[in-house]
Amino acid sequence: MQVNFRTLLYRYFFFAWLFRDVRSNDPYIRAACWAHNKQQARWLPTYLRRWSTISVGGYALGALAEGLLHAPVISTFFFVPAAVGSSIVLVIAVALIGLKTLSGPL
Repeated sequence: MQVNFRTLLYRYFFFAWLFRDVRSNDPYIRAACWAHNKQQARWLPTYLRRWSTISVGGYALGALAEGLLHAPVISTFFFVPAAVGSSIVLVIAVALIGLKTLSGPL
Protein backbone atom coordinates (compact mmCIF):
# COMPACT_ATOMS: atom_id res chain seq x y z
CA MET A 1 0.00 0.00 0.00
CA GLN A 2 1.51 3.26 -1.10
CA VAL A 3 0.48 6.49 0.59
CA ASN A 4 0.88 9.79 -1.22
CA PHE A 5 3.08 12.58 0.13
CA ARG A 6 0.22 14.86 1.21
CA THR A 7 -1.24 12.11 3.40
CA LEU A 8 2.15 11.42 4.95
CA LEU A 9 2.69 15.12 5.60
CA TYR A 10 -0.75 15.40 7.22
CA ARG A 11 -0.11 12.37 9.42
CA TYR A 12 3.31 13.72 10.39
CA PHE A 13 1.89 16.96 11.78
CA PHE A 14 -1.70 16.16 12.79
CA PHE A 15 -2.81 13.37 15.12
CA ALA A 16 -6.61 13.21 14.73
CA TRP A 17 -6.35 10.20 12.41
CA LEU A 18 -5.04 8.12 15.33
CA PHE A 19 -8.15 8.47 17.48
CA ARG A 20 -11.73 7.22 17.34
CA ASP A 21 -14.88 9.19 18.12
CA VAL A 22 -16.19 8.41 21.61
CA ARG A 23 -19.60 10.02 21.04
CA SER A 24 -21.74 6.92 20.62
CA ASN A 25 -25.00 5.86 22.24
CA ASP A 26 -23.76 2.32 22.79
CA PRO A 27 -21.73 2.13 26.03
CA TYR A 28 -19.68 -0.81 24.74
CA ILE A 29 -18.59 1.04 21.61
CA ARG A 30 -17.86 4.12 23.70
CA ALA A 31 -15.71 2.08 26.10
CA ALA A 32 -13.87 0.40 23.23
CA CYS A 33 -13.15 3.76 21.59
CA TRP A 34 -11.95 5.20 24.90
CA ALA A 35 -9.60 2.25 25.42
CA HIS A 36 -8.28 2.67 21.88
CA ASN A 37 -7.73 6.39 22.41
CA LYS A 38 -5.91 5.81 25.70
CA GLN A 39 -3.61 3.37 23.93
CA GLN A 40 -2.97 5.79 21.06
CA ALA A 41 -2.12 8.58 23.52
CA ARG A 42 1.43 7.19 23.60
CA TRP A 43 2.05 9.04 20.31
CA LEU A 44 1.03 12.45 21.63
CA PRO A 45 4.48 13.30 23.12
CA THR A 46 5.94 12.83 19.64
CA TYR A 47 3.49 15.33 18.19
CA LEU A 48 4.12 17.62 21.17
CA ARG A 49 7.86 17.65 20.38
CA ARG A 50 7.24 18.34 16.69
CA TRP A 51 4.94 21.29 17.31
CA SER A 52 7.11 22.64 20.13
CA THR A 53 10.08 22.63 17.77
CA ILE A 54 8.06 24.49 15.14
CA SER A 55 6.89 27.04 17.71
CA VAL A 56 10.27 27.69 19.29
CA GLY A 57 11.97 27.77 15.89
CA GLY A 58 9.39 30.19 14.53
CA TYR A 59 9.75 32.50 17.51
CA ALA A 60 13.55 32.35 17.24
CA LEU A 61 13.55 33.11 13.51
CA GLY A 62 11.01 35.88 14.02
CA ALA A 63 13.14 37.45 16.74
CA LEU A 64 16.18 37.13 14.51
CA ALA A 65 14.41 38.84 11.61
CA GLU A 66 13.08 41.53 13.92
CA GLY A 67 16.28 42.18 15.83
CA LEU A 68 19.09 41.76 13.33
CA LEU A 69 17.40 42.53 10.02
CA HIS A 70 14.96 45.16 11.37
CA ALA A 71 12.29 43.64 9.13
CA PRO A 72 8.98 43.49 10.97
CA VAL A 73 7.07 42.32 7.88
CA ILE A 74 9.39 39.36 7.38
CA SER A 75 9.21 38.49 11.06
CA THR A 76 5.44 38.04 10.82
CA PHE A 77 6.01 35.11 8.47
CA PHE A 78 7.73 33.40 11.40
CA PHE A 79 5.71 34.70 14.36
CA VAL A 80 2.27 33.73 12.99
CA PRO A 81 3.07 30.02 12.44
CA ALA A 82 4.80 30.01 15.83
CA ALA A 83 1.66 31.38 17.49
CA VAL A 84 -0.52 28.80 15.73
CA GLY A 85 1.95 26.10 16.75
CA SER A 86 1.76 27.27 20.35
CA SER A 87 -2.01 26.82 20.39
CA ILE A 88 -1.62 23.33 18.90
CA VAL A 89 0.93 22.50 21.62
CA LEU A 90 -1.66 23.51 24.21
CA VAL A 91 -4.33 21.32 22.59
CA ILE A 92 -1.96 18.34 22.53
CA ALA A 93 -0.99 18.87 26.16
CA VAL A 94 -4.63 19.03 27.29
CA ALA A 95 -5.49 15.91 25.27
CA LEU A 96 -2.51 14.06 26.73
CA ILE A 97 -3.36 15.02 30.29
CA GLY A 98 -7.02 14.16 29.77
CA LEU A 99 -6.32 10.75 28.28
CA LYS A 100 -3.82 9.92 31.01
CA THR A 101 -5.86 11.11 34.01
CA LEU A 102 -9.58 10.80 33.22
CA SER A 103 -11.34 7.54 33.91
CA GLY A 104 -13.41 7.50 30.75
CA PRO A 105 -16.61 8.72 29.15
CA LEU A 106 -19.82 8.68 31.19
